[in-house]
Amino acid sequence: MTVPPPLEDACAPPLDPEELGRLRWRCRRGMKELDLLLARYVELRFCGASKAEQEAFRRLLDSEDTALYGYCLGSEPPPPRFAALIDRITGR
Repeated sequence: MTVPPPLEDACAPPLDPEELGRLRWRCRRGMKELDLLLARYVELRFCGASKAEQEAFRRLLDSEDTALYGYCLGSEPPPPRFAALIDRITGR
C-alpha cells in the first residue's frame, strides 16, 4: 500500500501551510463520519482539484453540520452546486 505524500508536497502550486492547517481544522466537525470523509478529501484530493472545486469545498465547509451530514450520507440531496463535489468526497 502506497502512502500519499504529505499534503504540503502534493499541491501544485503549493498551498500555504497555514491555509492547509485551517482547512484541516475546518474539517473537524465533531461527527466522526464527517471528520473522516472531509479529512480524507483534503489529504488525497484537494490539491489535485481545480481552483473552482477547491473554492466550492471551502464554501461547502460553511454548511451546517446536519446538512453536510445529510449530503454526505445520502439522506438529503445536496444543492446542485455541491453535487459533483459531494460525489468526489464520498467516492460515489
